[in-house]
Amino acid sequence: MLAGTAVPALAGGHLSSEKTIVSNAAEAENLSTLVAAVEAAGLVDALNGDGPLTVFAPTDEAFAKLPEGTVENLLKPENKDQLVAILTYHVVPGKVMSSDLAGKELSAKTLEGSEVAINATSGVKVDEATVVAADIEASNGVIHVIDTVIIPGS
Repeated sequence: MLAGTAVPALAGGHLSSEKTIVSNAAEAENLSTLVAAVEAAGLVDALNGDGPLTVFAPTDEAFAKLPEGTVENLLKPENKDQLVAILTYHVVPGKVMSSDLAGKELSAKTLEGSEVAINATSGVKVDEATVVAADIEASNGVIHVIDTVIIPGS
C-alpha cells in the first residue's frame, strides 16, 4: 500500500480478493457512479472477465467534479461510444500493483488504445488524477481509486 493511501476510502463495502473488479466496485459506497457508467457502457462482462486488469477507479466525487450535466449526458444511449472510450481509458491490461510503480515515471497502454501517464515518484498520479487508495485486489486484477476522471487526449 502506498503511504497516505488507505482502503477505508471504500468504507461500507465488503471488499474481497475473491470478488471481481466490478463486484468489489459495486460493494464500495463511493464508486456507485462508476458502476452505473460501466453498466450503461455494457462493460460489466469485460471487467468481470478473467483479466488480469488494473482499473483506475474514479470516486463519485471525481465524477461530481466534471462540468454539470456531463455524467447524465454520457449515460445516454447515443453517447455509449464516448462513455466506453472514457471508461476503457481507466483500464490497463495486467495486474499492476503500487510496488510495481514505486519511484517510476512511465506510460501504459490502456484498453481504450492510447497511453496514460503514470508518475509514482511522489505518491501516484495517473494523468492529472491522484491515487487515493491503492492495491485493492480482486479475483481478476486490482483497483486503484483515483480522485479525478481522466479523459483520453486531455
